[in-house]
Amino acid sequence: MKFTKMHGAGNDYVYVNCFEETVANPQHVAIQVSNRNFGIGSDVLILIMPSDKADVRMRMFNSDGSESEMCGNGIRCVAKYAYDHGIVSKTEITAETGAGILTLHLVPGNDGRIEKVRVNMGPPRLTRGEIPMTGDAGAQVVADPLTILDRTFSITCASMGNPHCVIFVDDVEHFPVSTYGPLIETHELFPRRTNVEFVQVISRTEVRQRTWERGAGETLACGTGSSAVTAACVLNGLTEKRILNHLSGGDLEMEWAGDGDIYMTGPAVEVFSGEINL
Repeated sequence: MKFTKMHGAGNDYVYVNCFEETVANPQHVAIQVSNRNFGIGSDVLILIMPSDKADVRMRMFNSDGSESEMCGNGIRCVAKYAYDHGIVSKTEITAETGAGILTLHLVPGNDGRIEKVRVNMGPPRLTRGEIPMTGDAGAQVVADPLTILDRTFSITCASMGNPHCVIFVDDVEHFPVSTYGPLIETHELFPRRTNVEFVQVISRTEVRQRTWERGAGETLACGTGSSAVTAACVLNGLTEKRILNHLSGGDLEMEWAGDGDIYMTGPAVEVFSGEINL
């Protein structure tokens, strides 16, 4: 199987061009290639596929084999791959995902290859039914209490096509993400599990985020998570609608715009290509 390794702000992926390749059992392949000791090493396996609704289609499988709906950093790399490898020839494209069809604006660098991508992530879904969570399907979860082990957190939840639980902390660098992340991910509140963002507010225009990603553990970045964080910051009155989010692997420029959609701008990087015998 031919593949390309890419990353967006350190969130790394194995991409397969399914315009040319066939992946018969992607759940198993994801576990195999994501292994950092015996495989290629990645957070997610992403298939770039033909679509009858958009320019390309993205399917993504976490390192544990589970399929997810969307990935903000991953979709930027899909756009870069599609342009740089000749699948598309325009700098505004559409991509079909499990969270719907997204529009992406591609920004070429001096060498003609794509350097950054701006993604319309769509509006945050804020009700329990949309996220999904148990309880009143029409209710929002903003600064609600949740007790885990010895601590009671104030949680704000949203979906960006996949579920997110945002928690604000005073010192995110020293916060025990690996202790609380998996317990919140699998909490009975979230029937499809959830991603968990731990966030420190630096100023009205700047935050720092760490993410416990559903099915992958702590990752260096999460674009859908950064989008959910943007909404949570505004809903809690902590920041402006345009912020710079510092993630472990790099920075993302975020905006909850007047049209109700959240826009994310960030890097997309191709690392290497190769072949693997499965």
